[in-house]
Amino acid sequence: MRRWTVVRTIGLATAAVVAVGVLYELPASPLSRHGDHVVPASVQTTAPALESPAVAPRRTTKPVKPAEVIAYPVAGTQSYAVLPAAPAVIGRGGRLMKFQIAIEGGITGVDKNAFAQFVRTTYGAPQGWASQGKWRFQQVGPGATPDFRLMLVTPQTRDVICGGGPDRYTSCRIGDSVVLNVARWAHGVPNFGASLTTYRQYMVNHETGHRLGNGHELCPGPGQPAPVMQQQTLGLHGCTAYAWPYRNGARYSGRLGQYDDPVPHS
Repeated sequence: MRRWTVVRTIGLATAAVVAVGVLYELPASPLSRHGDHVVPASVQTTAPALESPAVAPRRTTKPVKPAEVIAYPVAGTQSYAVLPAAPAVIGRGGRLMKFQIAIEGGITGVDKNAFAQFVRTTYGAPQGWASQGKWRFQQVGPGATPDFRLMLVTPQTRDVICGGGPDRYTSCRIGDSVVLNVARWAHGVPNFGASLTTYRQYMVNHETGHRLGNGHELCPGPGQPAPVMQQQTLGLHGCTAYAWPYRNGARYSGRLGQYDDPVPHS
């Protein structure tokens, strides 16, 4: 991505078994512009189950619940469902950041409660932004005034909000909007080398990291974990995928900078 007025990138994950379907498969990032590509509609695929603890098989007479299918058009309604508040404060100290979660109309198959829980759990994880006493988070509902709004949007709406010309592949942060591209949420990226859950955690942490004042960073060296503020959606540059701002209780980062990676056409 290139640095424009928008901070765009990558970043996500979810907590349940998720299969993916898409009406159009398109591009999403913060800080770059590239051409777009539309794949014919009516393509629906099923992704493998996300990682979950191994359990011993057991007999049951209950039917198996069908896997979720996330579906979306290239362009959503540009209207949003703001999810209800979750009053508990995440974190033990530092500046309180109130946030809303909003999902664009036209996106289907996303369990809204699970999505919100995933975001809150990511912020409060042992290596997450709220883990070291610098930041706290609280999800607020409709009508509240948040410090930022985390939005799950369709690829074309991503371009409308983030600006900078067609992209449709990456996610971005612009102003108080933390924008997650549903195409990346549903499909991740090729050659990431980690699970879709890890990628989704990365999406949330990376784009939120921009809202917390962090710029892009470079891979520290071959074989090392990538900093969360590296544009991992577009390339790892010898690093391994890593979704978190902290590692072993300390802030994990690389040198400021970004690579001139092209945005793929999907």
